[in-house]
Amino acid sequence: MSERATFTRMDDSTQADWALIMPEAMKMARALPQRVLAHLQLLDGDFGGFPIDRLSHCLQAATLAHRDGRDEEYVVCALLHDIGDTLGSYNHPDIAAAILKPFVSEANHWMVQHHGIFQGYNFFHHIGLDRNMRDQFKDHPHYAHTATFVERYDNPAFDAKGEILPLSFFEPMVQRVMASPRQSVYKAALDK
Repeated sequence: MSERATFTRMDDSTQADWALIMPEAMKMARALPQRVLAHLQLLDGDFGGFPIDRLSHCLQAATLAHRDGRDEEYVVCALLHDIGDTLGSYNHPDIAAAILKPFVSEANHWMVQHHGIFQGYNFFHHIGLDRNMRDQFKDHPHYAHTATFVERYDNPAFDAKGEILPLSFFEPMVQRVMASPRQSVYKAALDK
């Protein structure tokens, strides 16, 4: 068993405690891409009434973005945009956005966080909601970016006959995008 810190309250911790904790935290951080990919695989076989299962939808959205020449960060956002479906039935975009936030641009983070409302334009009117709910953001600088994501990649990614690249194709992209956070309260400590 490895040595562990001994404090019972965080404000009683010492530099020596953190010298034990930080290497373990770094091991956990380095394994994040693998954990995210494992969690994404929970969507495999979950159709939820849709024409294709949720994992295939994510893979197809990422495939469309990749084939359209989008950069790796954008493709990874397309891949992970619905990863929150398993834990956030009522707020899945927020879950995906929280996972991606340290690693992606503000525009891509906002796109993932708001894609659900933008996708609503295509179906909200069928379930008694306002399909124009996205219009509340019409003056936001990332409105067009998000509308394009939904129109080109999220909306058409329910095609059982459409191209779907395997998850293994995207794994190196996820590894690279999630290799180091762009922003985090811990960034300075992690960069040491």
